[in-house]
This record gives sequence, C-alpha cells and structure tokens, in this order.
Amino acid sequence: MHNLDQAQHLESRLVRCFSSVFPDLSEEQIRNASIESVPGWHSLASVTLVSVVQEEFGLQVSLNELPSLVSFSAVQNYVQHHIAT
Repeated sequence: MHNLDQAQHLESRLVRCFSSVFPDLSEEQIRNASIESVPGWHSLASVTLVSVVQEEFGLQVSLNELPSLVSFSAVQNYVQHHIAT
C-alpha cells in the first residue's frame, strides 16, 4: 500500500475509533476534535478512546502518554509513530 493510501486508511480507522466514543460528532468535527472543543471529552472518555485505539491498532499506550493525547491530530501522530516502529 502506498504511503498516502496508508495514511488515509489509518485516518479513516481513527475516525471510526473517535466516532465510537463521540457518536454525536461529524467526521469533520472529529478531525478537528480536541479536549477543549469536545464537551464530553473528559478523563473517562480519554481512557475509553485510548482503549478503543489500542484495540484497533494493536498498540499498548502507556498511562504516562495519556495526558499528551488531547486531540485527534495528537492521537493520529502517536498512532502513526508507533505503528511505524
């Protein structure tokens, strides 16, 4: 799979993860989502989101990493970095 195709596939999988935790958000809202812009994004939602992402991508996210995963782009960068290594 070409790198651009891989990135788009990863992004669509991540959008599905976010959608399962924040079902009221549109796809565009998800791509722009942050802990500040999503009213229901609190600590329990963060843990749930990380759990869904771990399952989807086969990752183990350290609890120490949780505070830095505060937006769609931050989670996307984290996943891209960790599945590439």
